[in-house]
Amino acid sequence: MSTAILTGQPVPGSSLEGDLRSLGFDVRTASGIAEARTLLAGVPAGERVAVVDARFVGHAHALRLGLTDPRFPLSAIPGAVTAQPAGRQALIRAMARESSAAGTGPAGAAVLADSPADRVVTALDAEGADVHRPELGSLVATVPGDPQTRNEARQAVAAVDDEAVRLKSAVKARDGFFTTYFISPYSRYIARWCARRGLTPNQVTTASLITALIAAGCAATGTRGGFVAAGVLLLASFVLDCTDGQLARYSLQYSTLGAWLDATFDRAKEYAYYAGLALGAARGGDDVWALALGAMVLQTCRHVVDFSFNEANHDATANTSPTAALSDKLDSVGWTVWLRRMIVLPIGERWAMIAVLTAVTTPRITFYALLVGCAFAATYTTAGRVLRSLTRKARRTDRAAQALADLADSGPLAQALTGPLKKPARRLPGFTAPAVALLGGLVVVATALLTGFGGPWTIVAACGYALTSALAVARPLKGALDWLVPPFLRAAEYGTVLALAAKADVNGALPAAYGLVAAVAYHHYDTVYRIRGNAGASPRWLVRAIGGHEGRTLAVAVLAALLTASRFTVALTVLAVAVALVVLFESIRFWASAGAPAVHDEGEPA
Repeated sequence: MSTAILTGQPVPGSSLEGDLRSLGFDVRTASGIAEARTLLAGVPAGERVAVVDARFVGHAHALRLGLTDPRFPLSAIPGAVTAQPAGRQALIRAMARESSAAGTGPAGAAVLADSPADRVVTALDAEGADVHRPELGSLVATVPGDPQTRNEARQAVAAVDDEAVRLKSAVKARDGFFTTYFISPYSRYIARWCARRGLTPNQVTTASLITALIAAGCAATGTRGGFVAAGVLLLASFVLDCTDGQLARYSLQYSTLGAWLDATFDRAKEYAYYAGLALGAARGGDDVWALALGAMVLQTCRHVVDFSFNEANHDATANTSPTAALSDKLDSVGWTVWLRRMIVLPIGERWAMIAVLTAVTTPRITFYALLVGCAFAATYTTAGRVLRSLTRKARRTDRAAQALADLADSGPLAQALTGPLKKPARRLPGFTAPAVALLGGLVVVATALLTGFGGPWTIVAACGYALTSALAVARPLKGALDWLVPPFLRAAEYGTVLALAAKADVNGALPAAYGLVAAVAYHHYDTVYRIRGNAGASPRWLVRAIGGHEGRTLAVAVLAALLTASRFTVALTVLAVAVALVVLFESIRFWASAGAPAVHDEGEPA
């Protein structure tokens, strides 16, 4: 139970106490800051506490936004301030500094300056505390100083529909065309229905996953009825996927576990559905596993491009670009906004396309359309980002360079080679890192694809790839295009596994490769979400245990050379299971721990 301390004399007819109790607060009253400090001392250290001016007039949702959001240690709105356990000591210090001044403001002082809660917030600001102030928009939150202004404030509250604002704010401000116009108009009401029945976002997220897995199972039947059911269920899963985030925003039920589930389940749902389509096609005599694996590789590399570019530039200084300015200008014109959001094939448009094509065509056609659409989107977004980077004047930080190095996922072999290469790497041109990463990746994938299965040349190319990838990360990744290094390395590793499995030309090789790439991709996504949460990358022992990207690439090349095609398939399966067990164990341990950060997959364009 949270505790709210009302300061000052209660106002007759005020609904404030009832509003606070409805938000889960145990309400206590104090005549001023000094008495409030005494009451605060009696509140258990592990509970949230709020200090609210008894004269407060405003919407209940304004109080909800200001006093119940679990993501911020300190938060405030006019007339109210709250602290979670992590911010309790800062609140105590601020109240101690203000207690002697309570009620001594000069006559005629501004209304907010006369509010004890607001004086505490001013003291917190003076101390340098990070106080979150939510955007209230049309919601009212004020402390009237006389009956007339109180009456005006109450009229302002009555003029705005609190529930309508709450529903609107549950929907992401920036979303895709399909989601905005075909899902959110009704999914927000599903979110409210769930909230009123006590359902949590995690339960809705799990329901979305189960629905998608059932859809994949329907697709795996290989029948027209199964494909139609799969398409319908995939759309239903997406509706629930939108609903869980809207429920979290509607009820402010943010959690570390929920953030992790939401971020990872989207990937699991889509890639499980690809596998279901491939199984269904196989039942009909059509082998599309190579297309399914290619779609997963392409989609994962698209995400890595998004992540790397954002990490390289989000905290850069002097970050200006005429290309970015043109992009912002285009976004100010209505129709170009939606066009630009649609052509990158975000998750809503992508899943809608997959669902419809599954229902009315074949898995092969579905994968062809998906590959063409994602390839066009990847080309468009990557070309735009390359152009921005080349025209941008920016100084990238050490944090950005470290994030890119972590995203590179270099293993023991590359790390051992990096030391001797650091000195010569400093003398190379600025474009060296992405250039050698691309060259090494192209050579190993082309060798695996163009030479016979089991030949020694792929091993030679994999050794060269280890050398070029080490050279790519031998110096800090602060160059204009160094954000391309991680996606080039991802494409090289995944592409090599795909090529070798396809060349094996035996039943089960491509499904085994699909499982291995899925396990490794999960590790890479997990690394991204840790970095986003400012928790650093995956631990070094984990990267060493699974070999790093260059170690896995070399290992797969050696297995292909030493084993027959059928035994190679078994080896890929064993490797996939081993990697999956290790990365899942560490990931679940980390995200289920109390110290794991909350990461929200709100801004992902693809």
